[in-house]
Amino acid sequence: MNDSSWGAPPQAGQAGYWGGAPAGPAYDAPQAQQTRPMPIVPDVPAHGGDQDDDWRATAAGGGPLFRDENPSAQPQAAVPQKPEPMADERQPTPQPAPQKKSAGRDLGAAIGVGVGLGAVIVASLFIVKAVFVGVIAVAVVVGLWELTSRLQERKEIKAPLVPLAVGGAAMVVAGYVRGPEGAWVAMALTALAVLVWRMTEPPEGYLKDVTAGVFAAFYVPFLATFVALMLTAEDGHRRVMVFLVLTVVSDTGAYAVGWRFGKRKLAPRISPGKTREGLLGAVAFAMVAGALLMQYVIADGTWWQGLLLGLAVAASATLGDLGESMIKRDLGIKDMGTLLPGHGGIMDRLDSLLPTAPVVWSLLVLFVGSG
Repeated sequence: MNDSSWGAPPQAGQAGYWGGAPAGPAYDAPQAQQTRPMPIVPDVPAHGGDQDDDWRATAAGGGPLFRDENPSAQPQAAVPQKPEPMADERQPTPQPAPQKKSAGRDLGAAIGVGVGLGAVIVASLFIVKAVFVGVIAVAVVVGLWELTSRLQERKEIKAPLVPLAVGGAAMVVAGYVRGPEGAWVAMALTALAVLVWRMTEPPEGYLKDVTAGVFAAFYVPFLATFVALMLTAEDGHRRVMVFLVLTVVSDTGAYAVGWRFGKRKLAPRISPGKTREGLLGAVAFAMVAGALLMQYVIADGTWWQGLLLGLAVAASATLGDLGESMIKRDLGIKDMGTLLPGHGGIMDRLDSLLPTAPVVWSLLVLFVGSG
C-alpha cells in the first residue's frame, strides 16, 4: 500500500478514491481495478471512547480537527438581545409583604387545652378536695416522666423513675394529710429510695444519676406539695384558686405586653423571647389581680397584701419560667413534651407554677394564718 495516498491528490491515470474523475479520456475498468491505490485508513477504536467521538465528529464536519481545540470557542450565531427598557418604562421591584408577629404556637389548640384543664381543676377543687389532690399527684407523675425521659435522651442521665413516681405521689398525699412534716419525711424517703434503687445497676454514672434523681424529686413533687398544703386550710380551695389565677394572670400579662411592646431582652442567653416590657406587664397585671383577690376572695385579706402577693408571684413565676428555659436550653430542646397541644408538655405548664406555690403558701400563712 502507498502510505502517502491518504489525503494526496490522484496521479495521472488514477481514479480518486473519494469519487474523483479519471485522468485520461479512455477509462479501462480492469486496468483501473489493478492500478487503483488503496488509501491508508487511520487506526480508530472499534467502539466508543473519546477518540471515536472525535473522529466521527471530524468526518461529519462538525467537530475540531485536533483534541486541543476548544469546541466552545467556535463562533456561534448571535442571539438578538431585547432592548433595555427606558427608565420610565421599568416596572417597580415588588417589595415583600410585612411580616406579622407570631406567637409561635397554635393559639386555638392552646386555648382549648387551657379551658379543658381549667374545667377539670375547678370541678375537682370545689367539689371534693381529695380529687384535686389526685389531680396534683397525676400531674407530678407525668411531669417526672417527661423530665427523666428528656434527661436520658439528651444527656444519658438515668434518673430512676419508679422510686421518683411512687415517692412523688406519696409526697403530695403526705403533705395534704400530715402537713409540712409529712412532706419533708416523704421527701427524705424518696431521696433514699433513689439512692438504693440505682445500686441495682452498674456503678458507672451512679453519681450523676442519683444527683439528677434527687433534683427531680425536689423540683417537681416537693414544690407541688405546697399546693396540697394550701388545700388543708378551711378556705383551701379559695387559696389554691388565688394561687392559680395569679400565676396565669402574670404569665398572660407578660405575654400580652411583651408580644405587643417588647423590645429590650430580659435574658437573651436563657430565653430570647422574654423582654423587660413583658416583665413589667406581668408585675402590673399580677399586682392588680392580687389586690382584687385578697380584698374580695380571701377572708381577712386586704388590698395592699394583694399588691405584695402579686409582685411576689410575678417575680417567682418569671424566675421559674427562666429556670426551666435554662434546663431546656442545656438539653437542647424547645419543649419538655408534646402531651398538651399548643402548650408542649406538662412540665411546660408547671414551670411557673412550681416555684410560685411555696411563695404563695408562705405569704398567705403570714398575712391571714394557716387556716
